[in-house]
Amino acid sequence: MKSLILATAAVAALAAVPAAASAQSMNQPEIYGALGYAHADADDVALGAIQGRLGAKFNPYFGVEGELAFGVKDDSIAVAPGVSADVELNHSAALYAVGFLPVSPNADLFARVGYGTTEAEVSAAGVSAKADGESWNFGVGGRYFLDGQNGFRADYTRQEFQNDGGKADVWSLAYVRKF
Repeated sequence: MKSLILATAAVAALAAVPAAASAQSMNQPEIYGALGYAHADADDVALGAIQGRLGAKFNPYFGVEGELAFGVKDDSIAVAPGVSADVELNHSAALYAVGFLPVSPNADLFARVGYGTTEAEVSAAGVSAKADGESWNFGVGGRYFLDGQNGFRADYTRQEFQNDGGKADVWSLAYVRKF
């Protein structure tokens, strides 16, 4: 539920960004969306997700983005000799501040830092339990646009979960479109 609330707040905040930015400046922010696949390595578990992002780039160097992901690839781990548990990502959501470094008219590099929430489910021997955690996230990546609006994005994000909840390394590839 926290993820849904966070995602709704992210979309609402990003929807308000163009109006606020245009009131302050004649320059419109670059609004972009991305849809892709993410691979997460968390301790001994490797999970996959479909990931969507919505962002606003206010100037060549700064922006914000929201991210929402739903699990599509599960994993199994050994919990005892002869007993394994299935692990699946239900969903995750996060908000980020993003710093951009333009390297050409069609390409930029970026670094981002944010806060997120993740929910997973573990099942073994007919018993299942949900686990959720909040994390500080940081990462780097790049975007390349084939034309003025359509391109690709690759990035790495590290999730550091609070309360000794562990960590996850997330690699993603996505199609990105400027609106």
